[in-house]
Amino acid sequence: MNFVVDSWEGYHLKYQIEKNLTRQGYKKIAGVDEVGRGPLAGPVVACAVVLHKRITGLNDSKKLSDRKRRILFAQIMEKADVTFKFVWPEEIDEINILEATKKAMRHCINSIDHDYVLIDAVDLKIEKSQSIIKGDELSASIAAASIVAKVMRDNYMIKLDRKYPEYDFKNNKGYGTKKHLVALDKYGAIPKIHRYTFHPVSMVNQIKFDF
Repeated sequence: MNFVVDSWEGYHLKYQIEKNLTRQGYKKIAGVDEVGRGPLAGPVVACAVVLHKRITGLNDSKKLSDRKRRILFAQIMEKADVTFKFVWPEEIDEINILEATKKAMRHCINSIDHDYVLIDAVDLKIEKSQSIIKGDELSASIAAASIVAKVMRDNYMIKLDRKYPEYDFKNNKGYGTKKHLVALDKYGAIPKIHRYTFHPVSMVNQIKFDF
């Protein structure tokens, strides 16, 4: 079941962009976002979501608590079509983070049935699409994609923390917190997990011992 024009009436402002597009005849509107461009470790994760039912409370994933994100994640997975793509640190180092982000987004778009695409900030130069600054605050579809990408990436980093607890990945999710930087200085960077082209990872040695 897809949205029809009337189904947007009375919805939160975040559905206004989708509402306008349905009035133009588009029925399968994919929202696309990514998570993980800034961390020193872990993948960048992109997601595309085509909503089929109303979901209340969608917002930029960074503005939601972990509990709220996970509640919404479950609803999105039940009520929407979803695709996602991980691009790993070695490839990020090889092609740079912007190109890795674009690659992940394109993969998601090509893997989901859609007739229009709303993309958070990044211009992929594809037909029937809009790049929207702060799209995860303005579009329900993009907000849903940001939530799915965030939860999936967080789950991976929490799993990684069990193997490398010294780096505190379960809390910092790979970002350059003080505890993470201290661990980098003490133990070095972990191959295939840290991004070697990112400062300050580029200034430290590879991991100094085997956990």
